[in-house]
Amino acid sequence: MGESYEAGRHVRLPGGAEPPIQVFINGTEQEDGTDFSIHDELITFTRPIVKERVSRSRWLAMSLGLFGSYGENETVDVHYRRRGKVQVITDAEILPG
Repeated sequence: MGESYEAGRHVRLPGGAEPPIQVFINGTEQEDGTDFSIHDELITFTRPIVKERVSRSRWLAMSLGLFGSYGENETVDVHYRRRGKVQVITDAEILPG
């Protein structure tokens, strides 16, 4: 089984991102001011985001459909506007800290 770890608490917004900004963890919308805050194009979560570390052999076995992944692995999606158009970051990179 994969090992879960605390990946970090931050996601960087791209330059020019405009409100409204919606943040989701595993498809559940997070609340600005309660679950996260935004300062200087950086989303900061009130708790660490948990990811799963998967070895190469396990990744190969999962890609072949031999078995799945059972560790905790949170994904962060961010919806924002840029130049009037909705943009989406899926499975955003989690920055340490």
